[in-house]
Amino acid sequence: MNARRTTLSVILGVLALGALVSSCAKRPAMQEVAAPPPVAVAPAPTPAPAPPAVAPVAPAPQPTPAPPPPVVAAPPAPVAPAAPPAPVAPPPPAQFTANPALADIHFDFDKSAIRPGDAKILDQNAGWLKENPKTMVLIEGHCDERGTNEYNLVLGERRAEATRAYLVSRGVEARRMAIISYGEERPQCAERGEACWAKNRRSHFLTKSE
Repeated sequence: MNARRTTLSVILGVLALGALVSSCAKRPAMQEVAAPPPVAVAPAPTPAPAPPAVAPVAPAPQPTPAPPPPVVAAPPAPVAPAAPPAPVAPPPPAQFTANPALADIHFDFDKSAIRPGDAKILDQNAGWLKENPKTMVLIEGHCDERGTNEYNLVLGERRAEATRAYLVSRGVEARRMAIISYGEERPQCAERGEACWAKNRRSHFLTKSE
């Protein structure tokens, strides 16, 4: 009984060995291949952070160039006006003499206006002067004794000037006539009273040939 068990164990062992050998014959031989050396791999570069989004900036407006100033021609240099000719000084009163062809005119108290009756006398005087264009005239202005000397000198000048202006309006050239005031200094009548004073308020005419 033990012999059978031993024989059976041997047979089973041989069969198991044969199966093992058969199995090993069919498996291909494995070759050991050396692992390749490790290759250093550079780390991938870290991507730079994207710049922050910036809104587009509108370009600053360019200043509008100022227009060039207009070219203005320099004004011509002012021309000094020609000096008026110096007035010709009238001859001295001593060179004039009384002329019966020219009658005196008279004025109201403290007045220098030409009265209508005296305007007719001046019209006659103007006619004679225009007929004698070579004759120069000196018109004297006189006053009565009332008033100050200074006031009467001014009043006598106003009377002589009014007389000359009237003659000019009648066509007598102003350049032919000179005026002078004596105020109350040369009265025609020395009595005191209106009748005498009225004679002294006058314009008197003297003439000379040019």
